[in-house]
Amino acid sequence: QVQLVESGGGLVQAGGSLRLSCAASGSIFSINAMGWYRQAPGNQRELVAHITNRGNTNYADSVKGRFTISRDNAKNTVLLQMNSLKPEDTAVYYCAAYKRVGTHPDYWGQGTQVTVSS
Repeated sequence: QVQLVESGGGLVQAGGSLRLSCAASGSIFSINAMGWYRQAPGNQRELVAHITNRGNTNYADSVKGRFTISRDNAKNTVLLQMNSLKPEDTAVYYCAAYKRVGTHPDYWGQGTQVTVSS
């Protein structure tokens, strides 16, 4: 099993920045990629970004150029730097971990709220 714990959510004005952090523990040797998803009220959960163990990244079109995903392998942590935030970025953000790249996540964090005011 893998445990994921997110931190860093909060309230920010439009145009501001936030950084989310996700710490992984447990059977982390089984993980080949980590990512961030988000879910706004009434919407389906959607992929924001993910990063493989090799450092390959993928972003949703809606966040390209504004968000950056990175990982600190020594600390088993994945970060999501969010700049130029918009009200439509408001959602619960979930950390995810994958055993195999290109599949659905195998593990989820508990989620952290991000609210962007206009």
